[in-house]
Amino acid sequence: LDSGPHGTLESHVATQEYTWTCLSKITIPEATYRKEKQKLSRSQDESLMDLRKVEEIVKDSKGGIIEKKEAIISTLSNPNSDTDSPHHNDSIAGDADPTTPPVDAASALQLFLDHIPISSIPGIHNSPSTGLVVRTHERVKDGIRMLYEKNVSGALIADSSEPDPTASFNTSFSHPYVGFISFSNMVLWCLQEFRQHQSGTKKDNAKSSKKTKPRGFFSLLDKIPAIGELAASFLWDPVFPVKLDQTLFHVLLLLSKHRLSVVPVTERSSSKVVGYVTENSVNHILLQSSGLEWFDSIADKPLSDFRFEHNDRVVSIYNDQSISEAVHILWKKKVCAIAVVQRQTEKLIGCVRVSDIHRLLDDDRIFTDREDTSVEQFIHTDTDSDKQHEIDHDLGALISAGTLALHYKFEPRMDRPVTNKETDTLKQAMQNLREMKSSFSYIIDEYERIRGVVTLRDILVQFAPPCMDSRIDGGGFFDMALKESGCTIRDGTMVHLK
Repeated sequence: LDSGPHGTLESHVATQEYTWTCLSKITIPEATYRKEKQKLSRSQDESLMDLRKVEEIVKDSKGGIIEKKEAIISTLSNPNSDTDSPHHNDSIAGDADPTTPPVDAASALQLFLDHIPISSIPGIHNSPSTGLVVRTHERVKDGIRMLYEKNVSGALIADSSEPDPTASFNTSFSHPYVGFISFSNMVLWCLQEFRQHQSGTKKDNAKSSKKTKPRGFFSLLDKIPAIGELAASFLWDPVFPVKLDQTLFHVLLLLSKHRLSVVPVTERSSSKVVGYVTENSVNHILLQSSGLEWFDSIADKPLSDFRFEHNDRVVSIYNDQSISEAVHILWKKKVCAIAVVQRQTEKLIGCVRVSDIHRLLDDDRIFTDREDTSVEQFIHTDTDSDKQHEIDHDLGALISAGTLALHYKFEPRMDRPVTNKETDTLKQAMQNLREMKSSFSYIIDEYERIRGVVTLRDILVQFAPPCMDSRIDGGGFFDMALKESGCTIRDGTMVHLK
């Protein structure tokens, strides 16, 4: 063990990350070992006391995340100022004792976010799709048609045997919803079913069907015999509604620990949905913590310092491959987007996202010729040059939190994917995604070749506690079900309460 320039263990034990089990393998005097371990324990206790002071300040301050952040910064910059609250006379940063360690960044940030109510998120009541619910007995084709006509990218699914969930709903469980259905996933599933249906026909029938191939997506739906009720398809994502008086930290946990499209927000006294929280809106709110040391200590690190989940497994397609191949890859790989690269240079020239699938329904010609049209041609059909990416930040939060529009005019063009460099910081990537209203950014090199990808979920995970075990504890419905059965979750294990 390298004992440092002064030949002591002090520099090692001063940090909370140091693992004491390593020291047990080293021959050192027992008295020294105990003395240094006690010193570390005292440092941890002092740090916890600092967290309590932070919590008092956050609780006492009014307003949303901006006001609470300003209260923290004001107290840190002038810890001895006279205020009505007695805790403001103490130092949070440990100025009275230079040996007191700084507040743990992750713990302080999580505590801070746990005092930001969901009701303070701009645009939380602004969704036109809050009253839209589909039933499990409805057919997939009817669900697609309804969402397309209402210009909505997704909707909650409710059990057909339950009362109308858009009205007041009282039950021993928390909500009647079984999942969240995505318009794009339903369309991709139908196209995959049609592909399999075609491959199963005889050659002579295939020739006949080629002559009379469907004109438009909706005419294709009638040719797929396997399409039935939503309940038989299992196309939906899990859903964990939250209440308006719950906190941003609760939403952060749900989005980082479960693969959720959105988090529905319900009224305090019923299961009626009043809005949705998206990954984009949480990213927007997190960025408002910029300036707090706890946030900046994580966000100011370069992207190269992080190991993102799919960073080394970017799904791509060559520019001369067909739209049909791109659609098949989107369904097979279960990804939100595939990169489009030049075959000769490997240069990134665009992307095809799951959210772009509606374009096949918008233009019957593109749909009909999808097997003969290249993805390079497809990405250049998005020619809306009037798209405005740089919008007011408050308006951005209103849009990202409040709407699930199918035709989302603020989304980047397909031929202009969002990109970052490995030397960019996590905060720069977050700002880039906020400004461009994107859910992911490709990491490229100086030759514009892809080196990785960072998604909003990758980012949110960095600010969530790693010790949370989500294998059993799903919140909401599961919490209520456990209570009804006399059980609870302890250390990631379900136990029966005697």
